[in-house]
Amino acid sequence: MSKLTEHIIKDVFNKRNTFEVTHPNGKLLLGRRTYVMGILNVTPDSFYDGSKYNRLDKAVKYAVKMVQDGADIIDVGGESTRPGAYPVSENEETKRVIPIIEILSKYIHKPIAIDTYKSGVAIRAIDAGASIINDIGGLQYDRLMVKVASEAKVPVIIMHKKGKTRTKQKYSGYKNLLKEIISYFRKSITIATSAGVKKNRIIIDPGIGFGKTRKHNLKILQKLQEFQCLGFPILIGTSRKRFIGDILKAPVHERLYGTLATIAVAVMNGAHIVRVHDVRETVHVIKICDAIRNC
Repeated sequence: MSKLTEHIIKDVFNKRNTFEVTHPNGKLLLGRRTYVMGILNVTPDSFYDGSKYNRLDKAVKYAVKMVQDGADIIDVGGESTRPGAYPVSENEETKRVIPIIEILSKYIHKPIAIDTYKSGVAIRAIDAGASIINDIGGLQYDRLMVKVASEAKVPVIIMHKKGKTRTKQKYSGYKNLLKEIISYFRKSITIATSAGVKKNRIIIDPGIGFGKTRKHNLKILQKLQEFQCLGFPILIGTSRKRFIGDILKAPVHERLYGTLATIAVAVMNGAHIVRVHDVRETVHVIKICDAIRNC
């Protein structure tokens, strides 16, 4: 094999665009290494960690531990998005997330994302110290969300999904999976930029498990590089999800190794950020993947 051929193969294999995503307290330098977003669900009913961290002292302790383990971002959520979950009121969600964000913003010195599709919750979370909006509604559910992101000058994670949380698996029919997701992103990106959200504050998330079958989820991981055509950093969230359990025939508490396998594939295929429950183990995996990609 010629040196030129080796160089071309290496470029294709290692291809991952780099981005500087600005937020009120600094920048995320994405692409040089893979960032880890640690999940902090302050809910009683999340599919994996429900009720574990819905006490303030436990939530703070766990968030600090995730940072110590290597988390680059802490993602705080106050409403479960598991299949079949019922929505909670804006008031209830706010009561769950604001106290923890107020404390963490003073102590962890890492960006805090608010995982919500409600603009009212996002406003209060940003006022409390959050610096990223993680919107599973993709700016298309609550049309005021884009105004919040624009005025606060915070990054927004645009996630793709079909249907509402309780019924999302009923909306898993696609004629062309990747094209439809990309089309959805183009619409959301237009909504964002038309409202004044800068391109360097947009991150996309294909929404593993949201209105998608096991085959769809696997196809997204396999073809992840195709989303690079949009020109934005990519976030992937596979952590302990149902499709992993279906493949392994394993309950949620036995899906760590399956999750780590999907993370390795996502990183090698171009993911810039991975959203996980198990930070320490994930950091070990992505360090190896990043070393291979960058050698």
